[in-house]
Amino acid sequence: QVQLVESGGGLVQAGGSLRLSCTASGSISNINIMGWYRQVPAKQRELVAIISSGGGSTNYADSVKGRFTISRGNAKNTVYLQMNSLKPEDTGVYYCMWGYMYWGQGTQVTVSS
Repeated sequence: QVQLVESGGGLVQAGGSLRLSCTASGSISNINIMGWYRQVPAKQRELVAIISSGGGSTNYADSVKGRFTISRGNAKNTVYLQMNSLKPEDTGVYYCMWGYMYWGQGTQVTVSS
């Protein structure tokens, strides 16, 4: 089992920034791909950004390219999402993902116009 704990969500005005953090613990002997997804009511969870186990490869949703940056900590069990130039449409619950198998509890991000 892998446990994921997210932090860093909140309320911010459009154009502002937030930084999300997620730390994995438990059975993480093999470092795995990590990422962030977001969900809004009545819609499916969608990919925001993912990063490879070594941190050398990333992928972003088109809607966040150039504004969001995903990175891993030195210990590789932590992932960050730096979100700049936030827009109201970025509002949602952001979930951390480990290996496409484990999910965090989610952290709310609300961007006001």
